[in-house]
Amino acid sequence: MSSSSEDVNGGRARRGGGDFGAPSFTRRRANHEIWPGPFVEDLVVQVAIDASRSRGRLAAAAALANMFQVCSTWHAVSRSDPLWQRLTGVIWGRTRRMHDSWREEYMFRHRTAHNFRAGTSVYDTLHFDLSGVENPDGLSCRCLTLSDTHLACGFADGVVRLFDLATRQQVGTFHPHPRDRFGRFSRAVSGIIIKDPTIIFATLDGDIHVAIIDGEPLARTAHLGNVVNDGALVDFTGCGRWWVGLYAGVPGRAVHVWDGNTEELLYVNTNLTDPEAVIGWHTLTELTDTIGRVRVTSQESAVACTGLRYMVLGLRNPEFPLHDRECRRGLTVTSFDTNSEAFIMVDNRGLAIVRRVDTLEEVCRFNTRQRNVNVMGCMNLGLDENIEGVNAMVADDTHVAAAGSDTRIHLWDFGAR
Repeated sequence: MSSSSEDVNGGRARRGGGDFGAPSFTRRRANHEIWPGPFVEDLVVQVAIDASRSRGRLAAAAALANMFQVCSTWHAVSRSDPLWQRLTGVIWGRTRRMHDSWREEYMFRHRTAHNFRAGTSVYDTLHFDLSGVENPDGLSCRCLTLSDTHLACGFADGVVRLFDLATRQQVGTFHPHPRDRFGRFSRAVSGIIIKDPTIIFATLDGDIHVAIIDGEPLARTAHLGNVVNDGALVDFTGCGRWWVGLYAGVPGRAVHVWDGNTEELLYVNTNLTDPEAVIGWHTLTELTDTIGRVRVTSQESAVACTGLRYMVLGLRNPEFPLHDRECRRGLTVTSFDTNSEAFIMVDNRGLAIVRRVDTLEEVCRFNTRQRNVNVMGCMNLGLDENIEGVNAMVADDTHVAAAGSDTRIHLWDFGAR
């Protein structure tokens, strides 16, 4: 499972899949009944789903191999690219193809997942352009976002630097419009969305900016923040359809939801961060512990948390939370993350639990062996590499990136080769 900030980072789909066109293979059984190709494909998909849910997604490949060996006609079904499109969607949550065929896409996702399990990756340190950095805050990376092709890094001075994942080179630098500061860190980037060909980023003072990836460095201000009325925008995320912000500082205004297409503010409510209101104001002037996180899933829902509580909101009807739970042991906010359909949380005793977003059904649990320690992690990987003072971390199906206090950006590529 993985974290993504794109739609949701490359278009992740909920398991269950959709119906796609398929070749009309048929097979006559000994009793003269017909097994139509679409029926066989439906059966293959269901077997793959059952194997994935019972033994993990890597087990789906062996189940598929067994199905395709039943007879020559069933083997012929394995050449249906629409079938592999369905399988890639339901097993790996992908609706966007990066390779020549969907079969190749499925194989790439399978081998990459195996690399994650085996810890096989290529490590690089990314170097960014220091020109124009006027104070040390400009060297402090506060958030990271991955897409299929780019890594975006948001800094404490409001600057976003964009890297090409294929070349490892910096390909863009984006700035917000100049504005009066409400504190030393009021212009710090609090969240980034990559929606090709645009990049959307927010700052602690509540401003939201939109830039074209291949365009000018000065971003357009899509929303002008109001710190006095809303508090500090401590986290910001979204996908192609929605933008979601988590605020702290003013009671009853914790979650904001925008229409990502029209940039219209649709919803303001919830008291999730009310206990952290005072700390919210402090984020504008000093470095504080992470107050909360918010993440968007492929199910048109958002999952938000603080150290005391988490909630799930349906983005089409956020007025009525789908789930709202307190955590007696407390949560480690920096370890909270989601993928397309599940979320992970770690309590203050180091117990990590993965739950499905829609039902809160427990998928698995494990011990991080860390008690009362600021665990930094995300879906796909927990960070145990030797990086000094980790400020931010992100992972998706292929890459893991982390930023440390040494001003370096670290990148691990698990992609199959």
